[in-house]
Amino acid sequence: MKWSDNTTLTIVIIGAINWLLVGIFRFDLVAFLFGNLSWLSRIIYTLVGLCGLYLISMYGRIRSSAE
Repeated sequence: MKWSDNTTLTIVIIGAINWLLVGIFRFDLVAFLFGNLSWLSRIIYTLVGLCGLYLISMYGRIRSSAE
């Protein structure tokens, strides 16, 4: 995998862990660390979302490498 794939995958995993904490404990780690919808937390949420969108392209790459 490329460096960008590893980086985006790591960011998405961190975002997924944050959502797990929100779902189970109602604890938003990003909001706790950076403030509730501060500009920094909004950048982090946006970055996680963009990384998730980028990782959609992995479906095509996985399919093409399996053939």
